Amino acid sequence: MTRYLITGANGMLGRDLQAALEGREVTALSRADLDVTDLDAVRAAVAGHDAVINAAAYTKVDDAETNEADAYAVNALGAQNLALASAEAGARLVQVSTDYVFDGAATEPYDEATPRDPISAYGRTKAEGERLALEAHPEGTFIVRTAWLYGAHGPNFAKTMLRLIADRETVSVVVDQVGQPTWTADLAQQIVALLDSDAPAGVYHGTNGGQTSWLGFTQEIFRLSGIDPERALPTDSSQFVRPAPRPSYSVLGHGAWSRAGLEPMRDWRLALADAEKHGALAR
Repeated sequence: MTRYLITGANGMLGRDLQAALEGREVTALSRADLDVTDLDAVRAAVAGHDAVINAAAYTKVDDAETNEADAYAVNALGAQNLALASAEAGARLVQVSTDYVFDGAATEPYDEATPRDPISAYGRTKAEGERLALEAHPEGTFIVRTAWLYGAHGPNFAKTMLRLIADRETVSVVVDQVGQPTWTADLAQQIVALLDSDAPAGVYHGTNGGQTSWLGFTQEIFRLSGIDPERALPTDSSQFVRPAPRPSYSVLGHGAWSRAGLEPMRDWRLALADAEKHGALAR
């Protein structure tokens, strides 16, 4: 029987990974349970497992601009530690990564083989995590890049928009950033399907299909929640200046799934409708 280890298990994706692996032999470790920057602790935790899913990350994108060393310790060295330990234990590693490893200047979906070119401290640390993990355990590391995550078990954009519109007549949302809203429950199931397959190690893009702007995402959230979508008004990124630059185009291509004989994830609208039915958007 395959024995699974989840790091970052109390996060939004970690909680859905536990649900997707229900009935299997799973060790779920939160940040408090395992410091991924401690190689000895990581080796002890990974020992005896066949598959490791690293959902632990420093995700405070703006804070990383002034705390890059802290972000690097978790996102880069933590990934390297898990890859080293997984190689020693003969385990496969899924390293969850991000669209922020790209610069966002593309005009068509990023292929999995596109060279990394991050524009923020967070993106740099996640890109290094990919590189170090693949270098430490090339035959057994699966990089799964994702983006625009929302889900039932944590704060996220969808819940924020619903909270904001409850207290005001309209909300202004940027229309000049384009990406793929991705339900963590779908991503968790896709990661499990990847580990259940004989797909080769390498890079996979774990996002729901299609594309939209943050405004389009908000309007669909409102529509499904019985709120007039026109209460979401268009604006642009110049109205929301933040410390870390955001990629303006975060659409990821899904060719690796087909090449591995696996179905890519479904369209983001279908996933969002399903998420709403299951109460995942509840404030």
